[in-house]
Amino acid sequence: MPTLKSINEFKELVSRIKSDRDSSIPTIVISAGTCGQASGANDLIRIAKRELIENGLTNRIHLRITGCHGFCEAEPSILIEPSRIFYPKVNTDNMKRIIKSIYREEILEDLLFKDPETGKPLIRQEDIPFYKKQKRILLSMNEKIDPIRMFDYLETGGYNSFIKVLESENPGWVIQEIKLSGLRGRGGGGFSTGTKWEMLATERNGKEKYLVCNADEGDPGAYMDRSLLEGNPHSIIEGMLIGAFATGATDGIIYVRNEYPLAIKHLIIALRAAHDYGLLGKNILGTNFSFDVDIVRGAGAFVCGEETALIRSVEGKMGEPRQRPPFPIEKGIFGKPTAINNVETWANVPVIIKLGANEYSKIGTAKNSGTKIFSLVGKVKNTGLVEVPMGISIKEIIFDIGGGAPTKAKIKAVQTGGPSGGCIPIEKFNLPIDYDSLSAAGSIMGSGGMIVMDEKTCMVDVAKYFTSFLKDESCGKCFVCRKGTQRMYELLEDISMGLGTIEKLELLEELARVVKDTSMCGLGQTAANPVLSTIKYYREEYLEHILHKKCRAGVCRDLVGAPCQAACPIGTEAWRYIAHIAVGEYEKAYHAIREANPFPSVCARVCSHPCENMCRSGTTGGQAIAIRALKRFITDQVDPASFVPIRESDSRKAKMKIAIIGSGPAGLTAAYFLSLKGYKITLFEKEELPGGMLTTGIPSYRLPREVVIKEINALIDNNITLRTNSSLGRDFTLDELFEQGYQAIFLSMGAHKSKLLNIEGEDLKGVYPAVEFLKEFNLHGKNLAKGRVGVIGGGDSAIDAARVSLRQKDVKSVTLLYRRTRQEMPALQHEIDAAIEEGVNLVTLVSPIKIHSENNHLSGVEFIKNKLGEVDSSGRRNPVPIPGTEEFMFFDTLIITIGDIPDVDYISSMNINVSKWGTLIVDEDTLETNRDGVFAGGDVVTGPNTVVDAIAAGKKAAVMIDRYLMGEEMRKPPEVRLPKIYVPPVETSEEEMKRIPLPTIPVNERKSSLKEVELTLSPEQAIYEAKRCMRCDLEFIHEQNKTARLELIESEDIYHG
Repeated sequence: MPTLKSINEFKELVSRIKSDRDSSIPTIVISAGTCGQASGANDLIRIAKRELIENGLTNRIHLRITGCHGFCEAEPSILIEPSRIFYPKVNTDNMKRIIKSIYREEILEDLLFKDPETGKPLIRQEDIPFYKKQKRILLSMNEKIDPIRMFDYLETGGYNSFIKVLESENPGWVIQEIKLSGLRGRGGGGFSTGTKWEMLATERNGKEKYLVCNADEGDPGAYMDRSLLEGNPHSIIEGMLIGAFATGATDGIIYVRNEYPLAIKHLIIALRAAHDYGLLGKNILGTNFSFDVDIVRGAGAFVCGEETALIRSVEGKMGEPRQRPPFPIEKGIFGKPTAINNVETWANVPVIIKLGANEYSKIGTAKNSGTKIFSLVGKVKNTGLVEVPMGISIKEIIFDIGGGAPTKAKIKAVQTGGPSGGCIPIEKFNLPIDYDSLSAAGSIMGSGGMIVMDEKTCMVDVAKYFTSFLKDESCGKCFVCRKGTQRMYELLEDISMGLGTIEKLELLEELARVVKDTSMCGLGQTAANPVLSTIKYYREEYLEHILHKKCRAGVCRDLVGAPCQAACPIGTEAWRYIAHIAVGEYEKAYHAIREANPFPSVCARVCSHPCENMCRSGTTGGQAIAIRALKRFITDQVDPASFVPIRESDSRKAKMKIAIIGSGPAGLTAAYFLSLKGYKITLFEKEELPGGMLTTGIPSYRLPREVVIKEINALIDNNITLRTNSSLGRDFTLDELFEQGYQAIFLSMGAHKSKLLNIEGEDLKGVYPAVEFLKEFNLHGKNLAKGRVGVIGGGDSAIDAARVSLRQKDVKSVTLLYRRTRQEMPALQHEIDAAIEEGVNLVTLVSPIKIHSENNHLSGVEFIKNKLGEVDSSGRRNPVPIPGTEEFMFFDTLIITIGDIPDVDYISSMNINVSKWGTLIVDEDTLETNRDGVFAGGDVVTGPNTVVDAIAAGKKAAVMIDRYLMGEEMRKPPEVRLPKIYVPPVETSEEEMKRIPLPTIPVNERKSSLKEVELTLSPEQAIYEAKRCMRCDLEFIHEQNKTARLELIESEDIYHG
C-alpha cells in the first residue's frame, strides 16, 4: 500500500473511501470485544459469515465486527445499521433468524430488549434505558469501526483532527484549545491536561521528549481502557500525534499490560497501518513533523500505574516509584522530559479539536468538562461500560442507567476509583460525579471503576479485600506503605474473625491516616481510602463485628458459620434440623427447632424466612432450600410433648416477680424463657385472648387458630399468670406495678394503631383501618366488607385484608391499590401471588387523593396516577403524581393499610421516652428504657416487624432482665454461633435437584372457606428437599474435629515424652 506523501493525498484517500461506501446497505454490527467473545460473539460471527456467503447476501447485507459497545450484560448483542435495531443476548439459532429478518425487512419482536418497567419491546438501541441517559462520545465510535480496518476510522472522520492541527502550523493554538476545553486527566489525578502539555512544551532538556499512554489498567473490575484499545486504537494514536505536535515530543510509548492480548493485537495492527500510510514515522505526510509510537508491555504490577514506577518499568527496571520532584515533565524516561496521560485522556483529544474547545467545555460542568467512562459492575442489573457527562449523579448512573438492584436485596453502597477508592453510601448517591466531590466524600475518581454493593455485602470484608490487594501490590520501597497496609489487613482480619476490639478499631483508623499522610506515592496515599470510608459511613457494621460478633451480610465466615443459622434472628440451627430430616430423624429435628424457638408451628407458617434469603443454595445461582416448608413438615410430624426444656432451679429467682405487658410473640417468648430461669411472671393482655397479632391480625387460612392456641398453652406454665382484659394506662400504671412488688417490667404491646392517609373522607362509614378490620374478623367473626372492596397498601397486612375480604359473603370484587409497582411491594412475594390467584385485582402506581361519599357513606375514591421518580434512601423509587391523570373508582368498602404504629399515647405520663415515630426509645444492646427496671421490645420499639423478629426481641429481653435482676454486667460480648453438632451427611445425586414447590389447596376451595391454604410436604418430598442442602456446617464441624484431634495428638506426645 502506498505511503501518503502529503495532506492532499490523505484527503483524496478519505474522499475515495467515503464514495465507495453505501451507508444505506443494512449492516450487522457484532460487538466482539473481550466480553463479547467470552459470551459467544465468535460463534455469531462464524454463523453470520456462513449464512451471508451461502445465501449470496454479501452485497445486500454487510457485516462489521467491532469492539465492545458497553452493554456487557446484554452480550452477545447485535446492532442493525442504519435502522439501529438492537437484539440482546443473541444465541446461534437466533442469528439465522436475524439475517432472514434483515432482507425481509422485518423486526423480531421476541428478540428485542424488553422495557423493565412496562415489559414492552424496545426497537432502537437509543430507546433502551441503559443507553438513554448516556452521552456516548468515545464509546459510540466503537460500534462504527472495525478496529483492524483503518479505513473504517478514516470514513468516520478519523485523523481529521490531526490534519486540522498540522494545517494550523500552530502548536500553541493546540495547547490553548486543550486548556480552554477544561480536559482533566482521566487517569485519576484530574490534573489539567493542557497545563501539563504546556509545561512539556517549554522544557528544553535536550531534543528528545516522550509522550506516554498509560494503559496499565490494574483495577479489579475495571476495563474502560481495554475497551477503547480493543475497539478504537486509532483514536489513541491520533490523540498522541496531536499531543506530540503541540509539545514537540519525538517519541511515544503505549504502556499496556500483557493481560490484554486482544487490545495489544489491535494496537499492533493499528500502529502498522498508521506507519504504512505515513501517519507515523519521519516527516509525516510530507511535513517536518516526525513522531513514532512503540508498545511496551507491562507485567501487571498495580504500582506501575503510578507514573514514576511506570517510567522505571519502561526503562527496563523494577517498577518502583521515586520521590518527586523532579517530576516526569522535567526528568522522565531515560532522564528526558515526559508527559503521561491515560488512554481515555488521549481518546478525548481528537474530539476536542473536532468540536472546538468551547463546544467541548459545555459538556459536563465548569470545572469538570467532557464525559467519563465508568465500568459499572457488581450488584446492578445492567453491568457494562457507561459514558456520562461529568457532574451526573451517582444515583442516575446506578438506577437510571444501571437499572438498580437485580434482586430484592437493596443497594447500599458504591465503590469508586478501584482498590484505592472509597465506599460511598446510598444516602450520598445524589453526589455529582466529579473529582472534587468524590474526594470530599472520601473516595477518588480513579480510572473509572464503579462497583455497586447491596445489603449482602459486608463493608468490613470489602475493606479487607481491597487492603489485601493493595498490600500485595505495594512495591516495598516505602516502609509506611509496605508495613502499614500489612498491619491494616491484619487488624481487619481480626475484626472479621470476631477477634476485634474497640482499641483495635481505633488503631486501624489511626494507622490508616498515617499511611495516607506519610506514604511516598499515590498507591500508599490512597491505600487507606477503603478503610477510612467504610469506617466513616459504616462504623455500625464494624461495631457489630466487634461487640455483637455478627456479620449482618453473612459474609465473614468465622462470624457466620452456616448462613441460615446466622440469618435467623433467634439463631435456629436450620442446617441441623435439615440434616436430621435427610436421614429420617424427625424427633431430633424437632428438638433442634424447639431449643431456639418456642413457636415452631407458628413460624413454620408465617415466618419471613430470612434464612432462605441467605441460603447458599440460592445465593450461588440455584434455588434456596425450602427451609420454612421443612419446618412445617417437622412440626406437623412430631408430638411437641417429646421436647422437655431444661429449667433452672434458683431460690433467689423464684422470689422475684416480673411484669410483662402484652402477650404477643415478644411478650410470650420473654415470659417463657424467664419462666425457665425460675422467675414468677405476670402476663398482662389488653384483649380477651393472648397472642397479639398472631390472634388478631393474621388470618386463620394462613395461621389456624388451633395452632396458635396450642403453642401458647404449651408455653404458659405454673410460673406464668395470664391476665386478659388488662390494659396499661387504663387498668394500672408502671408505678403501681412496682408498688405491687414487681422488680422488672417488659413492655411488648406491639403496634396496633393504623396510620391515616390524611385525606378527606377517612371518617366515612365503610372506611376501615386494616387493624380494626382484621381484628373484628379474626376475634369476633364480623364481616365488615361489602360489595366492591378497595384495599390501599402493599404490605403483608394489605394482602391479608384483601384475601380476607374475598372470603366474606357479600363481597363482589376486591382491588388492591399500591402507589409503586409490584416489584416495590414489601409484602412476601408468595402472598402476592396467592392473592392474585384467588382473584384480587392489583392496580399499581396510583395514590388516593379524596374519598367520596353519598349519604355519609363511602361511594368511591379519587386516585391520581404515579410515575416512579427519584430513588430514596431505601433504594426504592419515590412515586411522583402525574398531573391530569385523576380517575374515580367506585367502592362500597375501603380498607386502609399503609402501616401501623404503637398505641402508646399514655406512656409519656409514666416517664418513658417516646420517639417522634411513636415508638419507645430503648438501648439497642440491652433493651432498657430510660426508666430503671423497665425494658421494651418487639413492634412497640421497632414499629411493625416480623413474627420472628418479635420472638428474637423476647428472647433478648429475657436474657437482659435476668442479668439486670442478678446484678450482672449487661453488655457481655455474645458467643459466636458456629455449628458444633455433627450430623453425618447423606449421599446425594450428581443430578440437579429442583426445589420442591409447597402444595396448596385448590384455588376454588379457598374463597369459600378459611381452610389453611398451604399444606405440608410428604415424607418423601421432605427428605428429597433436605438432601438438597449444601451442608455449610460441615466445614466448621470438620475443622473443630481436626483441631480436637491435633490437640489430642499433641497432648499424647507430651505425655509420652
